[in-house]
Amino acid sequence: MTRHTDRIEKKILLRAPRERVWGAISDARQFGTWFGVEFDGEFVAGARLTGKITPTKVDPEVAKSQQPYSGKAFEIEVDRIEPMRLLSFRWHPFAVEPGLDYSKEPATLVAFELEPAAGGTMLTITESGFDRIPLARRAKAFAANDQGWLAQTKLLEKYLARTS
Repeated sequence: MTRHTDRIEKKILLRAPRERVWGAISDARQFGTWFGVEFDGEFVAGARLTGKITPTKVDPEVAKSQQPYSGKAFEIEVDRIEPMRLLSFRWHPFAVEPGLDYSKEPATLVAFELEPAAGGTMLTITESGFDRIPLARRAKAFAANDQGWLAQTKLLEKYLARTS
């Protein structure tokens, strides 16, 4: 098995129509509900959005693990939006250390890609660019986000199940 150090990829078959999944990932309010962030605007290609971490509304256990980061600043730059197919953004992975300025670091690229599938919608989440993150925090950011994206796929699945 090849171990990739530069990219994380998670796939999940969501038992929901593509339109519903698209809304959950492309509408900033819906995204924030399951992901655990409150944004100051809408997802628009080229936009820089700020917000704050607010524990997820769909899973009390995960919300408890997010609580220590509640209120922490959160920033993304929306890269591309191809309706019903792709939403991507750039961010600084695992940027949670108080007082540390991540703005000089390269950002990773997160892409949400949708494909129709038997029984629902196949979602692939890819985060790439870890090999450019400073060595001192690269492994920790990769490990945290590898687990984080696994948890986020489950949160999205729960969100879609309860709002369908």
